[in-house]
Amino acid sequence: MKILLLEDDFTLSKEINTFFTSKLFDCVPFYDGSLLIKKYKAFEYDLIILDINVPGRNGFEVCKAIRETDQKTPIIMLTAFNEIEDKLTSFDNGADDYLVKPFHFDELYARVNSLLRRKDIPQQKKESILIHDLELFETDMKIFRAGIEIKLTPKEFKLILMLANANGKVLSKATIADQLWDYHIETNQNTIEVYINFLRKKIDKDREIKLIHTKIGYGYYLSETE
Repeated sequence: MKILLLEDDFTLSKEINTFFTSKLFDCVPFYDGSLLIKKYKAFEYDLIILDINVPGRNGFEVCKAIRETDQKTPIIMLTAFNEIEDKLTSFDNGADDYLVKPFHFDELYARVNSLLRRKDIPQQKKESILIHDLELFETDMKIFRAGIEIKLTPKEFKLILMLANANGKVLSKATIADQLWDYHIETNQNTIEVYINFLRKKIDKDREIKLIHTKIGYGYYLSETE
């Protein structure tokens, strides 16, 4: 397994490298975001770890640039901040997870393994999913309503796809957090509310038939009827 690491703290980068080498990973370090963007395509990586505050282009920009050509490789953001805005920005730019400094290496290792397991699970992909006039194409990560494409961030698409695959079943915040973020903390459950609101503005705003519904006290579901 090959990990791409962007971390400008030389000591921490070396410690992360040594830790993952002991776990039989090949860890390739970069210290500058601009340099990473220029050179990362030379190799294929199984997972990417990005610090946010680095020289050159920051971790948010690097993540966004990678997602322009690579939607599948898992990305974990490392941040010195524990603000909801930083987490939302990470997800909006295509990150799969985040970890706040200081952190335990064992927790980082657990997050890495969780994302790698999810990546390796074979998925049966349908040609498309149709709910009323909403059509989702999982392979292409595209969504249309009444034939008009709606632009979503990768995390927004994963959330609407999860609701669509539930076939009208109510999904709790805990279930969504478990599948999208792999762990349960209150902040993530608040984040889910924010993302549901994002989706409603993009999918249901000014539409006579609303598709995203809340079952108070239970969770969310996708249906053409309440």
